[in-house]
Amino acid sequence: MVFMFHSKGPTFWELARQALSSTERGYDLLAPKFDFTPFRTPDAILTRVGEYLGTLGGFDAGLDVCCGTGAAMEMLRPHCRERVVGLDVSAGMLAQARVNTAGAPGEAVLEFVRGDAMRMPFEPVFDVAVCFGAFGHILPKDEPRFVNEIARVLRPGGRFVFVTSTMPPLWSLRYWVARGFNGAMHLRNLLVSPPFIMYYLTFLLPRAQQLLESAGFDVEVTDVQFEKPWTPLRLVTATRR
Repeated sequence: MVFMFHSKGPTFWELARQALSSTERGYDLLAPKFDFTPFRTPDAILTRVGEYLGTLGGFDAGLDVCCGTGAAMEMLRPHCRERVVGLDVSAGMLAQARVNTAGAPGEAVLEFVRGDAMRMPFEPVFDVAVCFGAFGHILPKDEPRFVNEIARVLRPGGRFVFVTSTMPPLWSLRYWVARGFNGAMHLRNLLVSPPFIMYYLTFLLPRAQQLLESAGFDVEVTDVQFEKPWTPLRLVTATRR
């Protein structure tokens, strides 16, 4: 049996089955082993973002958009007084998030909502929203709609906090690996239906900042000096006017 990343992670054939499924079904299949893949946002990134959130004075209600298995919910909970909501389209990922966050520090109530990030079932009740590792599921043509939806569910003064980067140099390995993966995904989606939407080099600066400002956010981009190999990342705080 060939394990791709970890002895507890998915096998090659399990990943192939996931890749030939729809986005939602693929993540349902991957959910029990997702945390043993490199697709989970590293703790080194979440820890630094959590430290930053701790400097902002705390929030009543927080939202993790496309929460996956709950890693960012666990990071967010100590910084929220009342509730932390995880939204994801995959029932399997939400089920795993419930398990993973059962002992998360903090007193805020944890809620798990199945839904589409493009049509979130919320009023403007959140003080902070985060999103990690999910921008590749949003096609460029849908990014303005996504940003407007984030703005809609935040209270005035609410913050959208995430990490991204600029486009890597044309001569870098990161650029060509990402382009190669994207090319394979475009070919897969051309030949196989339903599509599996996952691409790299998405929602990058400066376009992300421009979209956010157009949607009524004040945007601050900070270099918080993530450790290697995450040094290209920048922390973005978008505050709803």
